[in-house]
Amino acid sequence: MSEYSTVLKRIYELLATFIKDSELNESSELVAQYGMNSLQVMELIADIEDDFDISVPLNTVSDILTVGDLAREIQALVD
Repeated sequence: MSEYSTVLKRIYELLATFIKDSELNESSELVAQYGMNSLQVMELIADIEDDFDISVPLNTVSDILTVGDLAREIQALVD
């Protein structure tokens, strides 16, 4: 069972390859605020799946808007 803070910290680390912003936080919007394109989002999802050894259902990706949304989704899949 992974704690939310642990999942969030790892997501920040994975996002660092896509987003160079020290202001990144749970309410940061991945597409609207940082302009991640669909290829970058899918690369991030692939990195997350490899790192956490999970499979993220593609139908949930469209519901993930913020870093916090992503962390909660990953935590639910890990637990």
